[in-house]
Amino acid sequence: MQFLNMFFFDIYPYIAGAVFLIGSWLRYDYGQYTWRAASSQMLDRKGMNLASNLFHIGILGIFVGHFFGMLTPHWMYEAWLPIEVKQKMAMFAGGASGVLCLIGGVLC
Repeated sequence: MQFLNMFFFDIYPYIAGAVFLIGSWLRYDYGQYTWRAASSQMLDRKGMNLASNLFHIGILGIFVGHFFGMLTPHWMYEAWLPIEVKQKMAMFAGGASGVLCLIGGVLC
C-alpha cells in the first residue's frame, strides 16, 4: 500500500507532467500545421462567448487554486494565515470556480 501511495502521489504527477510537456513540444515541432482554431464558428452562436468565458475562468480558477494549494508549503503562510481560514478560503474560491465552470459547461 505504501508503494501505491508513493507512486500515485509522488512519482506519477511528474511522469504525467513530463508526458504533457514533451508531447506538446513534439506535436508543435512535427505537426505544426495540423493544429486548428475552428472554435470561431462554434462561438458564433448566441451566448457561446459568455459560456466559453465562464468555463475558462472557472477552469483557470480551479487550476490556480490547486497549484497554490498543493505546492505552497505550510511554513510560507502559517504565521499570518491560520489553517482553518486557508481551508475556508479554498472551499469558497474552489466552490465559486466550480460553479462558474459548471454554468459555462451547461450553457454550451
